[in-house]
Amino acid sequence: MPSILAIETSCDETSVSILKDNQILSNIISSQIDIHAVFGGVVPEVAARHHLKNLPLVFEKAIQQADISLSQIDAIAVTTGPGLAGSLLVGISFAKGVAIALEKPLIGVNHLLAHVFAAKLAFSELEPPYLALLVSGGHTELLMFENSSINPVLLGRTLDDAAGEAFDKVARLLEIGYPGGPAIEQLSLTGNPYKYRFPRAMLEEGNLNFSFSGVKTSVLYTLKENEKICKPDIAASFQEAVVDVLIEKTAMAVRMTGMKKVVVVGGVAANSRLREKITFWAKENDLQIYIPPKNLCTDNAAMVARAAIDLMKNESYASLNVTADPALSF
Repeated sequence: MPSILAIETSCDETSVSILKDNQILSNIISSQIDIHAVFGGVVPEVAARHHLKNLPLVFEKAIQQADISLSQIDAIAVTTGPGLAGSLLVGISFAKGVAIALEKPLIGVNHLLAHVFAAKLAFSELEPPYLALLVSGGHTELLMFENSSINPVLLGRTLDDAAGEAFDKVARLLEIGYPGGPAIEQLSLTGNPYKYRFPRAMLEEGNLNFSFSGVKTSVLYTLKENEKICKPDIAASFQEAVVDVLIEKTAMAVRMTGMKKVVVVGGVAANSRLREKITFWAKENDLQIYIPPKNLCTDNAAMVARAAIDLMKNESYASLNVTADPALSF
């Protein structure tokens, strides 16, 4: 397998990874969580400035940790979208410079596809056909990979808020900090997930799209209408509603496609309640379940590098004119 140097700057993590023979030699991540926490969310201009500052340092550290000569790198991979325009452009510009300096080919990677390849990093035996549930801060999608690992069929997506976005918004309502996913998960540990019955939207058979704006609004009204509320109960009940929808939609997709392998990826795939319940559901239904370790669920360059390997096999290279596509989709 080729040696890939990959760069990921789609949102607020600056990451550089080097992958050789499907082994992670380095995967350095510089997070901006503390910087954006004071704003309650990611500020695009601030994120781009910090990528510009951090990327050379992260790049140098990745090279040192990998203990590899740059001459041994076969290709440079970079996330081209979706994401924040300014942040993406910082990574793409840097990747172009490295590719030119090393005279190596450039590979543009769809950030969503990279998340799916996090499972390939953890489970090298994973091959199509399989169903992928992609749940992150900006995306919630069901994808079917039949004969190709790089060209999925989009089965369903969120029509409003993504699951991770809903977590952030509800955390803001509860005033428990940013990012919302880990905050709600932690608070839920002491809460009753059955105290409040928040809505599970669009569960009619055959509809594989998602909607999470209703459950967020329901939390808002519950908080307004009740003077005495237990925040852990609200958090646990909200989390349970989101997890139930994700699993029921995945189950529906399995029934419709006949798939026997299910991949769960994206930042929200790090949620312990989702991992527990969907693993139990898969075993009950005699399905193979693939969920990467938590450190590969959130944004990182190793997953970008792994996706680049399969793109390279298909000779899917990018020209030096490639630019950011903030709305890139399947």
